[in-house]
Amino acid sequence: MHSMKAVMLAVVALLAIPVVAAFPEQDALPGLDAALDNLSGDSRTCLECHAAKEPGRVGDWLKSRHASRGVSCIVCHKAKTDDPDATDCPGTKNNAALKITPIVTPNDCGRCHGDKQEEFARSKHARTWEIQTDFIRDPWLRGMTSDIERETGCYQCHGSDLSGGITTGSWPNEGCGRINPDGSLGTCAMCHTFHRFSKAEARKPDTCGQCHLGPDHPQNEIYYESKHGKRYLSESTEWDFTPDSGDWRPGRDFTAPTCAVCHMSGVSGLETTHDVGERLKWEAQAPLTVTNRDHDGDEERAKMTTVCANCHSSRWTEGHFDRYDRAVIHYNDNYFAPVKKRMDALYTAGTLTRWPMFDEEIEWVFYEFWHNEGRRARMGSAMMGPDYAWWHGFYDLKRSWREFMLLADEVEHDGHGTPVYVPGSGGKNLTNEDTPTLPGGWDTVPRLRGTPDSPK
Repeated sequence: MHSMKAVMLAVVALLAIPVVAAFPEQDALPGLDAALDNLSGDSRTCLECHAAKEPGRVGDWLKSRHASRGVSCIVCHKAKTDDPDATDCPGTKNNAALKITPIVTPNDCGRCHGDKQEEFARSKHARTWEIQTDFIRDPWLRGMTSDIERETGCYQCHGSDLSGGITTGSWPNEGCGRINPDGSLGTCAMCHTFHRFSKAEARKPDTCGQCHLGPDHPQNEIYYESKHGKRYLSESTEWDFTPDSGDWRPGRDFTAPTCAVCHMSGVSGLETTHDVGERLKWEAQAPLTVTNRDHDGDEERAKMTTVCANCHSSRWTEGHFDRYDRAVIHYNDNYFAPVKKRMDALYTAGTLTRWPMFDEEIEWVFYEFWHNEGRRARMGSAMMGPDYAWWHGFYDLKRSWREFMLLADEVEHDGHGTPVYVPGSGGKNLTNEDTPTLPGGWDTVPRLRGTPDSPK
């Protein structure tokens, strides 16, 4: 009994001893003290607070060129009090004159990087919102998707609409065609992630692969199938991705091109550019391949040939591009044009409903024919990815041709399609196409099947 009492007293005594933390306090971030010594006022206050609460973010900044040059949080994040995106953080609530914004735009970056901002502003990257809504008039953005499907999918690459400031569903977003409150388009952080803003990161193919992958534009997968990609995988640990713009040299810094080498970098006297639509003769993302709409296609092909000449003879380069050009024309003339002609005839005859889209199976086949399979065939041919040019490209086009033609025969024989309800439709029409609002528009579709309230 006495021994049990002694044990209990010992336990109580131990509990009274102050407990030492199981984990030691973190050391200061490397370089933080030196950075703080070079800052004062609001700039210093921001960095001290965020270093304690968001060490990962500040750690990235400390490794950036911005840190070495004293470009602090306030320089990029300070907002005017009447900006639609102006807000407070806990550290600014008692300072009515200081507002901040989480939305850093290309115009902000352009205060120091003006030439880069101008190049990006005219690029297809900056105009991805416009391309999907005004040029392609994508049916998914006309109402065939819901808000949450767009927020988690489309907007993450194409960008969201922040023109009125941050709203539910529009933020967070780093899509490259984002509409910003100051009227600018896009975000540099898509390729140069906050807050390190690494040039080396943007030069690596995996950065481009954030968006350029999947069934509809698998440039990332095609690159890794190609000889260029294989050399990157084998040798890139020996490459130097850090030289200044215009001084990143083949043979010295790398031994095979990445996406950035071909489309952006200043090699062999070419100017570095953030307009990724340069150096392209064809627009292989379009339903029917067309020549470059923003630049002279032949002039841009000559630029790309200059890039190739760093490693290949003129005979090799000319042979490759001749083969690619013939693949493009082959797709246009023998695949897309006949299928588009027959699809248009079905709509003109009234045997298919023009809206809603994708209520009839043949519309799915037609869309994937050009949007997925046709792109893979053309992009595989362009980037020397034979599996994508053939098995995922022209082979799939042949199989889908057969499926499309049989469905077209069936529609013509019956005099109508077989419409089936598409779940998740009803999002706002964001295009300039005049189409009835969903889901109410489904009531106008005759013989509609598969609605949620259909009998089992």
